[in-house]
Amino acid sequence: MGPLNPGKLPHGLLEKLIGLKGAEDPRVFVGPKLGEDCAVIDLGDFFLILKADPVTFVTGRAGAYAVHVNANDVASMGARPCWFEAVLLCPLGTGEKEAQGLFAEIDETARALDIAVVGGHTEITPAVTRPVVIGSMQGLVAKNRLVTSSGVRPGDCIVMTKVAGLEGTAVLLQEKPQEAARVLGQEGLAEARRLVGELGISVVQEALMAAEHGVHAMHDVTEGGVATALFELAYASSVQILVNPEAIPVLDATRQLCAHFGIEPMGLLGSGGLLIALSKQDLPKVQEAFRVRGFLAKLIGEASEGEGVYALRDNKNVPLPVYEQDEITKVL
Repeated sequence: MGPLNPGKLPHGLLEKLIGLKGAEDPRVFVGPKLGEDCAVIDLGDFFLILKADPVTFVTGRAGAYAVHVNANDVASMGARPCWFEAVLLCPLGTGEKEAQGLFAEIDETARALDIAVVGGHTEITPAVTRPVVIGSMQGLVAKNRLVTSSGVRPGDCIVMTKVAGLEGTAVLLQEKPQEAARVLGQEGLAEARRLVGELGISVVQEALMAAEHGVHAMHDVTEGGVATALFELAYASSVQILVNPEAIPVLDATRQLCAHFGIEPMGLLGSGGLLIALSKQDLPKVQEAFRVRGFLAKLIGEASEGEGVYALRDNKNVPLPVYEQDEITKVL
């Protein structure tokens, strides 16, 4: 067996490894499971939601990204993110100014989301060549408000917020600014940065609002993009999902950058996008609630009996690719 590729572990291997879960504890309501965003602990009157996720693809704004990606996962369970811890691993040569910048980003982002920073660990180490931020987020949710990735029902509508590849586009604009300028032009680059900044990679408000309307399942788009998130949602719920690729919104800048770098928008880092499964009768009221709040959300597919994710092309159901290695790894 050769070395593993950058990115997530292959699904088959990961499914085997997550079975190694330590001691049994009856309070663990949702434990390690492919497709689920967080762990859920039964505290009696409430569920405690636990999440840990690193930020490894960006050199700038890593502190802010760490807060957002962890808060997104907790909110996707219907819980309000409350407490954040961070492990900061910085390379040799890191100065006080850089360390202060990471702390300031975490503080600013957490304050904006009304999250308390409660601890963590910092270290200067030769084990990394650029800052790595590993976040841990906790939140609480009433037992009747819990939303999981495994709640999709046959007949449910699948709605996606914002656009595909949003986080990946932000990373490319940040990490490859000169190439992005050549591809998009200076005006196009400025417009892309504006749009990405306006949309943002947080899904906390959208997820909490969707949870209030009794949606069946949610799963935020992260590594591996929309295609992989759809696969994880279908796998966790043991359903088949048929999507209309033309309905999945993609920024023009994302399409141009992906074409230039030879990568696919559907497999590109997608924080900022949220997949929501809900009944057809609830779809109009949820769409209206999103419209009133100014949230971009589109109907992209439907769930049915079966398994896997398919795209409707030329009147045929074609399996949608699963990107176990995020497309961004081909560029960075």
